[in-house]
Amino acid sequence: MLEKLALDAVVIGGGVVGLAVARSLALDGREVTLLEAEPQLGMHSSSRNSEVIHAGIYYAPGSLKARLCVAGKQLLYSYCQAQGVPHRRLGKIIVATREQEVAVLERLLLQAQQNGVTDLEWLTSSDISELEPSVVAVRGLLSPSTGILDSHGFMSALRRDAESAGADVVRHSPVLSGRVTSSGIELSVGGSEPVALICHTLINAAGLRAQQVARSISGIPETTIPEQHFAKGHYFVLNGPAPFKRLIYPVPAPAGLGVHVTLDMAGQARFGPDVSFIGDVDYSFDEQRKAAFSSAIRRYFPGLAERDLAPGYTGIRAKLGGAGSAAHDFVVQGPLDHGVPNLINLYGIESPGLTSALALAEQVLATLAASPA
Repeated sequence: MLEKLALDAVVIGGGVVGLAVARSLALDGREVTLLEAEPQLGMHSSSRNSEVIHAGIYYAPGSLKARLCVAGKQLLYSYCQAQGVPHRRLGKIIVATREQEVAVLERLLLQAQQNGVTDLEWLTSSDISELEPSVVAVRGLLSPSTGILDSHGFMSALRRDAESAGADVVRHSPVLSGRVTSSGIELSVGGSEPVALICHTLINAAGLRAQQVARSISGIPETTIPEQHFAKGHYFVLNGPAPFKRLIYPVPAPAGLGVHVTLDMAGQARFGPDVSFIGDVDYSFDEQRKAAFSSAIRRYFPGLAERDLAPGYTGIRAKLGGAGSAAHDFVVQGPLDHGVPNLINLYGIESPGLTSALALAEQVLATLAASPA
């Protein structure tokens, strides 16, 4: 029979949000153990994204996404500056390529202002040509506070902070099952050195597997666990030097932000993501999507030659709604929602989760503090 370890606070998931939560708990004086199932930290959503620091434009006013993105952006820029995490405040242009799309930009401007993003600037077609000669559009919105960062550098800094504050970060440690008891939450942890443990506080930040983890713990009401849908996105990269100085986004599409241009810290341009819903985690790359990508990109970058696109990578978002459904908010679910003391479940943490990570961690601590003892 395995010896049962008694722990204070356990965080499940070693992506950017789990690391941010572990750091905040440790800095708050808690004894923290972070459990990551994979061999390395952040192998899924945290490292398979656009690495964009979002401004807070696209999210419904009053939503967690809107509030935590705007707050998280400020926290993230300050943190990157203080910790030496590579980042750049490049700015972004959202472009309307047809007159019919200008109304979408007007709605985005109003929504951004409601969210507290007050620095957007209107651009004319000639303004856009002057700023980005390769881009063709009838109007645009410039977001000067949008930027990029090195997501791996960010995760490394979070881990360093967490461990310096006393947290233990343990990889190769998948949570297999658990149960809620009167004295805490018991977990069975697999890997090369299986262990049984009981913890006072549990934060489920397992990302793509958050619902799976919750369902494996007896005592969490099934009715409180939302459905999960996997939205896969492809990214192509541009061969050769990037002709852009800023990020370029089309007006949003129903299922996402459209195939946009981002730049990495080395200056390479990449395009994506598209959106397709899949049944399970699958990072295979479909090169046949190149033609559709080229068509979408040429609407604002007509100089693109299809031969200049090379396969990049894929990423998967943990969504709470399937194809055709309305956008869902982040879910930070505490004891008042599910009835289990000292348990926080994080569901649907997709974009802007990277930007919001530090603010999400603060939200977790606030939810714990507001919960019954």
